[in-house]
Amino acid sequence: MSSHHFVKDQQEPALLVLTDDTEATNLLPGLLEWVPTVLVTQHNVHKIMSLGIKIDGIIADKEFQENNSILLEEQYPIYFISANEPTFLAVGLKYLMKKNHKAVNILSFDPLDSQLLDPYLPALDIVFFNNGIRYFPAKKGKIRKWLPNCSIQVHGKEGQFVEHQAASGSDVFPIKYATFLEIEEGMQTFSSNKLFWLGTFV
Repeated sequence: MSSHHFVKDQQEPALLVLTDDTEATNLLPGLLEWVPTVLVTQHNVHKIMSLGIKIDGIIADKEFQENNSILLEEQYPIYFISANEPTFLAVGLKYLMKKNHKAVNILSFDPLDSQLLDPYLPALDIVFFNNGIRYFPAKKGKIRKWLPNCSIQVHGKEGQFVEHQAASGSDVFPIKYATFLEIEEGMQTFSSNKLFWLGTFV
């Protein structure tokens, strides 16, 4: 089992794992390349450990902690972060902020719940993954990024208008559920009057 505790700092994005879905966990090796702080929940800790991944913190309720205190010895050094079921996401993000992390990758998270991330975006650079798509935010309503030929999802408030500018011209469109655009290689600029997310296939 690999250990990465000797390289700990807050320079690389932390990893908050909220799932044990196989498709999602297949992405873990790439996300672990830069030895991030790894937080898991009581629901997936055993699956993540079985993959040989060294974890740092387990978000869990009191009952789980009492029944699984041996994990603290098996995975030393490790710690429990106390939370009840509905608050695992919020508690995990607040913990990372408290520890001065600046960025986090979340695996995985439903884009339809993206508004739950809004309060944390001023302090954290958040990227999340869902169904093979990597989502990153246009925090101030604008993002400029070089992209290869690809299909990209634009996610935000239903009916929200987004302007897309590329070498081939510009276009304005309203966001609808699962709005996908086909992008030609080059610099792309997306802008709107409020926060939105772009999703690219991993």
